[in-house]
Amino acid sequence: LKMAGDEIMDSGFGQILVDLGKLRTLVRQYVDAHQYSSALFWADKVSSLSNGEVQDVYWLAQCMFLTGQYHRASHLIRSKKLDKKNAACRYLAARCHAEVREWQQALHILDKVDLEAQVGPQVQQEQGKDDKLQFDCGIPQHRVESSIALMRGKIYESLDNRDQATESYRAALKLDVYCEEAFQLLVSHHMLTAQEERELIESLPFAKQCPEEEVELVRLLYETKLKKYDKPREPEIPTSLDPLHENLDVVVNQAERTYYNCNFRTAYKITAKVLQQDPYHDTCLPLHIACLTELKKTTELFYLGHKLVDLYPNDPVAWFAVGCYYLTVGGKHDVARRYLTKATTLNRMFGPAWLAFGHSFAEEAEHDQAMAAYFTAAQLMKGCHLPVLYIGLEYGMTNNLKLAECFFKQALNIAPEDPFVLHEMGVVAFQNGDLDTAEKFFIDALEKVQAIEKEMMTEKWEPLLNNLGHVCRKLGRYEESLTYHRQALVLCPQNPSTMAAIGFVHSLQSHFDLAIDYFHKALGLRRDDTFSVTMLAQTIELYIGEMKPYEGAEELPEKFEGIPMPEYNAVDVGDVKLGDVTAELKLEGDGTMMLESWGQDASNSSLDIEVEMEDS
Repeated sequence: LKMAGDEIMDSGFGQILVDLGKLRTLVRQYVDAHQYSSALFWADKVSSLSNGEVQDVYWLAQCMFLTGQYHRASHLIRSKKLDKKNAACRYLAARCHAEVREWQQALHILDKVDLEAQVGPQVQQEQGKDDKLQFDCGIPQHRVESSIALMRGKIYESLDNRDQATESYRAALKLDVYCEEAFQLLVSHHMLTAQEERELIESLPFAKQCPEEEVELVRLLYETKLKKYDKPREPEIPTSLDPLHENLDVVVNQAERTYYNCNFRTAYKITAKVLQQDPYHDTCLPLHIACLTELKKTTELFYLGHKLVDLYPNDPVAWFAVGCYYLTVGGKHDVARRYLTKATTLNRMFGPAWLAFGHSFAEEAEHDQAMAAYFTAAQLMKGCHLPVLYIGLEYGMTNNLKLAECFFKQALNIAPEDPFVLHEMGVVAFQNGDLDTAEKFFIDALEKVQAIEKEMMTEKWEPLLNNLGHVCRKLGRYEESLTYHRQALVLCPQNPSTMAAIGFVHSLQSHFDLAIDYFHKALGLRRDDTFSVTMLAQTIELYIGEMKPYEGAEELPEKFEGIPMPEYNAVDVGDVKLGDVTAELKLEGDGTMMLESWGQDASNSSLDIEVEMEDS
């Protein structure tokens, strides 16, 4: 008897019965065991014994691919013209050229087949039953088509055609909702805005492609990956999926939300715990590096960077860690840029490295070069508002308020719920003299922060409270101004600028004794604070003028109300520092104070922008 899958081979010594089914199973077993050379040997023999059946040729090419023989595998498929007849072989041939970065050749294979696939149903019917069975080589047809769309997206992205890449990734995901790689690329490369990501989730055919019991699971896992910049919220995991709380990917998503709420210490604790279980978790590492940068943990960052470079020298995250270390220690921006450049060379789409590269120039007040890096990041991260937010900050630093406002509005369109963007819009409104609009933006930002942080605000929001105090002072609401400044002082008790701001409001209320006390505190923390030195001298002079010359003396006939502001040349006493939000005071003309501002990023440092505030 002759079993299905057997072949009879005439060797000259008689007939030998060969079970090709067992040999095919042997090939797959060697592939599963990572013995690719053995798999290639037997796949070649099976292909010859079966007279070149499509599935055997496919597995032979697959083994060649796994052993790094990319051109050989592509030639095998194309020589038998299987790239025109079989979708799985077509995908594999294109993948071979993509592996050696021959993008145009890979795209040509896919495009050529697509044109021939549109010949019509008559040609497909003429192929017969056998060809229809050969089509998927054991892989479901919709999954092969999804893989082709995914490959097309990668090719377009490598050719800087990001619009076509986005559409290809969407198509791959709709063809196969389990194709997480397509969704991950859309999210991690910031190809969609937050709104577009939610719309994509709603449009996916979960009900058609997933069993009923898996619909909720797949949707939940995708929702945990959605953008977290503008509205960080904790997803609700159903009781039936409680074990997912311990899944490392879900835990990292929770850490990312905590990070974008500016609770860096909590985020660091979570990422450190994850790395204890999985020291090289690829999603957790960039976030952990960001936390180390924000918390100035230079020793740990140094150790992590060198360990990653030793183990993964071709991973951009390793060089990103080294670059962040040199940014954190300060004064070594050229060295930092050298390593960040290596990271962007290894992966041009690695957005955090481009942002950190821009920060290295911004810290040195090299605004043009910083903006060039941010513009590159903006092209690569069209769905992320951070690059355009930083561009606006740089224009603000150069006093180009119109362009700064233009970019802030773009950031607001992308992330309308982000309190950082709302804060910057308030800064611009204040500079334009629109105090009511500035207060509205600041209050809106504060409400969103308080909605996120139920218990207590983190110190990152201290500038927002101080700026509200500055606006209230300008509007003549001194008690309300003091309330905001005191709240800011709770978040950062050792901030000399907040002390000076409180002293300034007290001096405007003619509470000279309290004003003198706060100016002394400010100078105790920062001796070269020009604003506090000047105001202290003026306030003491006015206080002496109001004091009675001796016990029981009559009241002075006239009482000073407020402080006549002397005229001084502008003296800037602050430094722009990466990763450190500081209030800065400046005296100019009739007395001005600086309005604080800051930025936020995925590499995760901050910048300050100065805004003059004049009291009438």
